[in-house]
Amino acid sequence: MEIMGVLNLDNEQDFLNELTYFRCGAAVPFGGRYRLIDFGISNMTNAGMADIAVFTRKKYRSLMDHLGKGKAWDLDTKYGGLFILPPDWNDPTDVSKGDLQHFHNNKNYFYRGKADYVLISGSQHICNIDYQEVFEQHVKTNADITVIYKKVDMLEPEHKQCQKLETSHAGHVLKVTNEEYNNNVYMNMYLVNKKLLLQLVEHGIAHGAAHFFNDCIASELANLNVQAFEYKGVHSVINSVQSFYKNNLKLLDPDFYRQLFYSEQTILTKVKNEPPARYLHGADVTNSLVGNGCIIEGTVENSILFRGVVVKKGAVVKNAIIMQRCEIQENTILENVILDKDVTLTEGKRLIGNEHMPFVIPKQKVI
Repeated sequence: MEIMGVLNLDNEQDFLNELTYFRCGAAVPFGGRYRLIDFGISNMTNAGMADIAVFTRKKYRSLMDHLGKGKAWDLDTKYGGLFILPPDWNDPTDVSKGDLQHFHNNKNYFYRGKADYVLISGSQHICNIDYQEVFEQHVKTNADITVIYKKVDMLEPEHKQCQKLETSHAGHVLKVTNEEYNNNVYMNMYLVNKKLLLQLVEHGIAHGAAHFFNDCIASELANLNVQAFEYKGVHSVINSVQSFYKNNLKLLDPDFYRQLFYSEQTILTKVKNEPPARYLHGADVTNSLVGNGCIIEGTVENSILFRGVVVKKGAVVKNAIIMQRCEIQENTILENVILDKDVTLTEGKRLIGNEHMPFVIPKQKVI
């Protein structure tokens, strides 16, 4: 059986402050060369999904520029491929609300697809998951819907915003809650039969629903066979500036980095051809990720530098995330900071943030 994918961004709030002034959360850069949405799309294409739709509502120019026609994920095909689907406001009879508008107004995406199943995901849960394992369990348990969760060892502040699952010993989902101290973190991912999905959408719209998962699935657990799939790989949640900062720097842990990126399932992104990083006389770089095209003459410690960053002589960068084409001029000191793209820090500046509350500079600023 085939699966088609939906990246539903409609319910994702822009909690990343300055980083989402001009882009939606899914388009925010991550890990030195990726965007948050890359993980969701790569997980789907690794499972052989040939049809993938992106439901987005606002600030999606940057997202469209990054995704293009889907070439990086081999989705620029003659039939099927990648579909970026903003809501369609042209139907005067449409009474749908919330993310049900996307399902209703883009029904042709589902009707034209040959797949019998739909995998729906967001972009805030960073992982490298094998959806074929999810599908196998879905079929084996004869589930109507299979919901994916992560049982975290220790609850972090970012998990407080996540929904949680209560499950039976047999794996049935009993409740979807906002309980603070439940360790079963719902990953905003679920697999559903396409015919059932369309039936639930129509039923939800007819009854004034606005949120597909909460109103059409979580509220109908007594009437549906909803199974839970436990994902056991590495996992991060990005839903605040603090979680973005912390989980970027978590990539400096070699074991975590290998588990996320060095598996049979590759995380892909838009390719940009740039020369290798250059380390000039006086450069001192330790425990950092450095992107192509960087030119470093100063000191970089425990930091992530995206492509084309310039760190000039005497500059010190510690515990920082520096995005594309930023320039840090002579004798500037940065610690616990996030610089968005194309920021210039002039000579002799000193920016010190808190390790739990990093100092954030929006894109294209000169300081």
